[in-house]
Amino acid sequence: VGAYWLQFVSETGRLSKFFADAVGWGFRPPFRLKILIKQFLFVGYESIFIVILTGLFSGMVFALQIYFGFRLINADALVGPTVAAGLVRELGPVFSGIVVTGRAGAAMAAELGTMRVTEQIDAMDVMGVNSIQYLVVPRIIASLIALPMLTALFCLVGNGGSYFVGVSLLGIDPIIYFAHLQEIVLVKDVIQGLIKSAVFGLVLSTVGTYKGYFTRGGAEAVGRSTNEAVVVTVVLILVSDYFLTLLIRTLLYRYP
Repeated sequence: VGAYWLQFVSETGRLSKFFADAVGWGFRPPFRLKILIKQFLFVGYESIFIVILTGLFSGMVFALQIYFGFRLINADALVGPTVAAGLVRELGPVFSGIVVTGRAGAAMAAELGTMRVTEQIDAMDVMGVNSIQYLVVPRIIASLIALPMLTALFCLVGNGGSYFVGVSLLGIDPIIYFAHLQEIVLVKDVIQGLIKSAVFGLVLSTVGTYKGYFTRGGAEAVGRSTNEAVVVTVVLILVSDYFLTLLIRTLLYRYP
């Protein structure tokens, strides 16, 4: 137990120092805009299809399950607002973070891990190019910007799927479907979802680059680092989601 605890504390300290170094180098020139745009396209644009697919079916199945429960108490008018609130507050940020982790976060760990075991990162440091500024900072900034956008897309598509199921398949009147939307889904809920998604973007990019950057060994080590990056990121997203919800609702809603 003690050994695992010491390893956890040590790993947490190294990860925190790694993130602090990345933040420090992010404000120093040169600012590599071309690399940042390339990483933004990789994290954001290339994740659009999987985010749309996940958001569509998440909204559809969520509406289906909510309808069967609310129909028992004749609360069909709350199906649309309930699905929208759930997507904006929780499902959108969390699902987007997990999906992008499986696609982009794992790729970050694998790419940097391969560069480490083939000594490309060491060569970069020898040539006087700071590897953290060149490899890590653009990925973190790109994820920080792309995740809120992907989350907004997830929520839009999810609500579209919910509307299709509720109105076209279950026969809910369109006017009733949107009747209480403005009362239940507030601007604060949208802000909450965007803040969460930005934090999840920081988490997945930091953990992914950290695991890859400190890979040691051969091809087996790269696979292990990639696996650890995905597992650790998903766990951190789920754990941090609870604390972010508690903190944001305390600050924005004035109650826990």
